[in-house]
Amino acid sequence: MDIPLKEMLEVGRRGASGGRASASSGIYDELRQRILSLELPPGTNLLRAELAKQFDVSVTPLRDALQKLEADGLVKIYPQSRTVVTRIDTDLVHDGHFLRRALETEVVRRLATDGAPETIERARLIIGVQKLIGNDDTQLRLFQELDEHFHRTLFDGIGQIAMHDLIRSRAGHLDRVRRLQRHSPEKIHAIIEGHLQILDAIEARDVNAADAAIREHLHKDPDWVDEFRNQHRDYFA
Repeated sequence: MDIPLKEMLEVGRRGASGGRASASSGIYDELRQRILSLELPPGTNLLRAELAKQFDVSVTPLRDALQKLEADGLVKIYPQSRTVVTRIDTDLVHDGHFLRRALETEVVRRLATDGAPETIERARLIIGVQKLIGNDDTQLRLFQELDEHFHRTLFDGIGQIAMHDLIRSRAGHLDRVRRLQRHSPEKIHAIIEGHLQILDAIEARDVNAADAAIREHLHKDPDWVDEFRNQHRDYFA
């Protein structure tokens, strides 16, 4: 599929944004990404007046966005007082990883069993954009958003977007620890190669290979969080 660079990047940006449908969802998406990228680190006070001015919105959509972030466990709202970005909870990190691994393993097995040419085509396009921007440090946030969109595309391929949204709502603590990892060229390459191996197995209709590829891609040692907690104690509860 021969698609120009400009069009590929635009597709990537549209996919990463998830098609923002309202002021509230747009604010939620933007603040969520800032929190996950640690641009807004744990413990940050979110000043509602400043946010309303920044997003040029009234109180209502901002309040709705913050309430959704609180439901995700990413902020704590103190009524009539302040809103604070939560610190990372290690137990919630492990819970989020368990849920993600369990559901994504089933997704790739279903795709490999049933066949998914359209899903594979869409996912390879996302990988194409990741390859183009992977060596550009200024595009790291877009790369990370595309990583999420890649996995969302797999869920969409079996009609289970709701299950991806469930993971998304439960993985905020996990995703923040993942963002603490250094994204070296080797790490970027490993992520892209992992995506390719998953798709190759699905395309080959090899259920066992797809299972092995997603498990390898999502693998974490039991004590993997400890290193980051020791390095960033102020970020953890």
